[in-house]
Amino acid sequence: MIVGTAGHIDHGKTALIKALTGTDADRLAEEKARGITIDLGFAYADLGGGTITGFVDVPGHERLVHTMLAGAGGIDFALLAVAADDGIMPQTREHLAILDLIGIPHGIVALTKADLAGPERRAEVTAEIRAALAGTGLADAPIVPVSALTGEGIETLRAALSAAEAEIAARDPAGLLRFAVDRSFTLAGAGTVVTGMMLSGRVGLDDIVTISPSGLTARVRGIHAQNRKAAEGLAGQRCALNLAGERVTKDAIRRGDIVLAPALHAPTDRIDASLSVLATEARAIGTWFPVRLHSHAVEAGARIVPLDGPVAPGSEGLVQLVLDRPIAATVGDRFILRDTSASRTIGGGRFLDLRPPARKRSTPERLALLSAARSTDPAEAFAGLLAVAPVDLAAFLRDRGLAERALPAILAAAGAETLGSLALSPMALHGLQTGLAEQLAQFHSENPDLAGLGRERLRLALLPRLPKDAFLIFLKAEAAAGRVVLDGAFLRLPGHAVRLSPEDEALWRRIQPQLLDEGRFRPPRVRDFAQAFGADEREVRRVLKLTQKLGRTDQVAHDHFFAREVVREMAQIVLDIAAEAQDGWFTAPAFRDRVHNGRKVAIEILDFFDRLGLTLRRGDLRRINIHRSDLFDR
Repeated sequence: MIVGTAGHIDHGKTALIKALTGTDADRLAEEKARGITIDLGFAYADLGGGTITGFVDVPGHERLVHTMLAGAGGIDFALLAVAADDGIMPQTREHLAILDLIGIPHGIVALTKADLAGPERRAEVTAEIRAALAGTGLADAPIVPVSALTGEGIETLRAALSAAEAEIAARDPAGLLRFAVDRSFTLAGAGTVVTGMMLSGRVGLDDIVTISPSGLTARVRGIHAQNRKAAEGLAGQRCALNLAGERVTKDAIRRGDIVLAPALHAPTDRIDASLSVLATEARAIGTWFPVRLHSHAVEAGARIVPLDGPVAPGSEGLVQLVLDRPIAATVGDRFILRDTSASRTIGGGRFLDLRPPARKRSTPERLALLSAARSTDPAEAFAGLLAVAPVDLAAFLRDRGLAERALPAILAAAGAETLGSLALSPMALHGLQTGLAEQLAQFHSENPDLAGLGRERLRLALLPRLPKDAFLIFLKAEAAAGRVVLDGAFLRLPGHAVRLSPEDEALWRRIQPQLLDEGRFRPPRVRDFAQAFGADEREVRRVLKLTQKLGRTDQVAHDHFFAREVVREMAQIVLDIAAEAQDGWFTAPAFRDRVHNGRKVAIEILDFFDRLGLTLRRGDLRRINIHRSDLFDR
């Protein structure tokens, strides 16, 4: 368990920790000289339960609330100090509000300096404390009179903390590694060391980790967990990690960075969140309101964009946080907002979406997605999101810090259908199937002389609109089920066919062999067929255009038609040449030599592929367009 102190300056937090643990948490010379805590202090002790309890001592001065916030994000239990002689003070109230906003449900109030107050004063301050706690998560917290000077109540408090530790469930280490850095320094003989809180997962010796948001890669050389040398660190522990790697120095890692599993590295500077505004605010929070954002140990400037109207004091609303720099975050992380002058706490809440749009951020669909994302249970949130829109599985796991092994249970609970890395609800998949059939039926009705509808045009017409890779998986599944026919970049219903008249069919039977024989890469032109058959050139062109609609040919140039299967063969040749070429760029002569064609016809064919988007041209060079490389997949 990690215990965090809170309370007004000079209310005895550091002295109390020393009385409980024997450790002076003030480590800086300036702290010793001034008698106040300036930076975070740490102490560890076995309170009698056989486990090591960690203590985070935070500053109480109003100007150092940002430092207090750096230590408050990872605590399990609050130790609120209220001096018996002073009673509730301004920073007591602000620290209490912060503890409530970051969701700390467990705590004890230490009525410190009890030796300075008689029974009446103790009763008066106790009543004052109860009034301040009312309506917060610590409303029922016990109040224990203590004196670090005389030792009164110290054993009672130690026993209460030990009992609380036995009741508080350990954090689940099943997720992926996330470690919030609050200090970075160089240790002689070891190198760079960072200390902080294990937010999730586990870390072991020689693990390769990423420092986010910078993206530095490091290796874990050593671990101290709860102030003891260890082979691994687990979620819920305070740890020190000895890190090694190129450019990994104490100056390259700063308070607020997150050491994490490489798969989780995806910094963001725009976050949708739920925000609770304190009732003490003078007015509602409107668009582009400037704040300082604190989450775990990170601090960044931000602007607030309310998504459903201004958020009034004492109320909760959905907002978008636009940050002045990227941070490493996870859906569900708690945050605190303070004003830009660092004089007051405005409110706080939870992150709901790390990849929100900058436009159309308040549409009904967006608000429905954010409402679903409020659930802290991943399976429940997934089911809610799935009911609104398809879910990117990789992004869902990454942004929640989940391991891939958690996915099967989440999918099963929601009854989800998958298309590659995209998940859909059964209703959404059925809607796509119905829409596909309806769109093709309508197209065939309006265009009976066309063989099929273009794949990209169809993708853009269907809802929900799928990414290209997921859409191709969907189409192949529909084709395998016999509900559609794939023909290159076109689709048709199985029963649809464009037929030639008997006369046209007879002419086509004379043309077809010459498009498929050894000269298939350099077939006769329209005028050549007309001369050879003694036919009207316009009639030959008309029949060939009809065969193009039937999917039998492709018109590569004005006067040049190729069999569809030959076009597929040539497309594969282009893909092969590009794969063999240095940097993927190839020349027209390389293609010409493979198809044993003349330069003019080879360029006509390549120009045709350029128009379709299979290839991209730069001067005399071409390469494959990776976004259309599957254009001629069957």
